[in-house]
Amino acid sequence: MASSPPAPTPRLTDRKRAAIIEAAIDEFRAAGYETTSMDRIAARAGTSKRTVYNHFPSKETLFLEILRQLWEASLEGEDLAFHADRPLREQLLELLGQKLRLLNDEAFVSLARVAIAAGIHSPERAQDMVARMGEREEGLTVWIRDAAAAGRLKTNDPVFASHQLQGLIKGFAFWPQITLGQPPLDAQMQKRVAESAADMFLAYYT
Repeated sequence: MASSPPAPTPRLTDRKRAAIIEAAIDEFRAAGYETTSMDRIAARAGTSKRTVYNHFPSKETLFLEILRQLWEASLEGEDLAFHADRPLREQLLELLGQKLRLLNDEAFVSLARVAIAAGIHSPERAQDMVARMGEREEGLTVWIRDAAAAGRLKTNDPVFASHQLQGLIKGFAFWPQITLGQPPLDAQMQKRVAESAADMFLAYYT
């Protein structure tokens, strides 16, 4: 049986682009949006400022690319669809476990902190981030909508129900870390938060 061909080596221009993004992430996390400059990003990436501008015409463009990658990271993992033949609590705990793993990622949290801080100084950017976050949380809304359509949940507003459930999780595993610098939840606390949120949600909607 023939072996698979080796994965293609990234082109130099792709490697430079990736190095610039990585350097920008480090700079934004260390210094914040307003203080970070293209000069500092270029120096950290070990390239010229001209090369940085060849890939990204402005700091705003570079920052938006980082935000895009941040939101796409929240889609990683299995797409957990509703299954009518499985217990609701079991499915809900899988969904919440996936959410908690993302929110527990240190890189995600620190970059989200930068994004939110930058949004405070730019209402337009903040609105865009909120819209993107809503899109990335659509999976839970779809699950709730499908469960309601199957008669397993009692709600005619899946979006509202989804926001409630997201709030129960983020109140422990996102906002305290973002705004107060609290440490990520350990495995035991993640389990406790997920189980209590699922039980409260199901007690109301079933």
